[in-house]
Amino acid sequence: MRIDLDVSLDPTLGCGQAHRWRKNGDVWNGVLGDDIIDMTQHDGWIEVEGCDDRTRIMSYFRADDDLNAIIEEISHADPYVASLSSRCPGMRILRQDKWECLATYLLATNANVRRIGSMVDSVCNTFGRDLGGRHTFPTPKEILDKQDCIGVCKLGFREQRLIELAQKMEDGDLDLEEISEMGYDDCVKALMTIKGVGPKVADCVALFAFDHLDAFPVDVRIAKVMEEIYGVTGGYGKVSSYGREKFGRFAGYAQEFLYHSGHIE
Repeated sequence: MRIDLDVSLDPTLGCGQAHRWRKNGDVWNGVLGDDIIDMTQHDGWIEVEGCDDRTRIMSYFRADDDLNAIIEEISHADPYVASLSSRCPGMRILRQDKWECLATYLLATNANVRRIGSMVDSVCNTFGRDLGGRHTFPTPKEILDKQDCIGVCKLGFREQRLIELAQKMEDGDLDLEEISEMGYDDCVKALMTIKGVGPKVADCVALFAFDHLDAFPVDVRIAKVMEEIYGVTGGYGKVSSYGREKFGRFAGYAQEFLYHSGHIE
């Protein structure tokens, strides 16, 4: 299936937003829902195999975002981001599944991108359904039904947190659709009531799953960039607030360019 869209797959799928994509040669292979999908970059369009739901793919890549207008706005706010965006055209924020994104970023605490990907694959292989070479991301019930097997995933201190999150979801104590109706501040506060979800994880989930493009997650890499480029230091709240105020409603896009700056330069 041909998708005509201004998107560059390499930075979009390879910059650490989502953790189920692997590049083999020119092809990006990943799992969306129940589908194993291959994507190939072409000039001005992408080829998608394994899924014929055009609407779903367009939503995943946030085709409703006016990328040119977004880049213009955050570039106007800062010359450094303008320089980065001009050298990395087509990078988009992904719109990820709420449950999968939340569970993934719960696992992401104190882990690098490679380690996160390894843990997510282990969770999927242990609890998810076999699609033929790849597995689905498990539902909360699938995790709970086989929770005695969680040790093989080697999640360390994250094991009990994942089980507790799955239990809250299964019991109806956590309603992600209700959270999706909240504004940014309330969304982050609600997410941070979950054990293991601090401000960074909450901001990542708010940005990548709940459509809050004004979120500005701060990890070690972003903290370093913010200090070196803007002279901003301090606690999470101070650095994140600076980014949100500087870049405004599309701060999340600016954050992705800053996060990816080492690869762009």
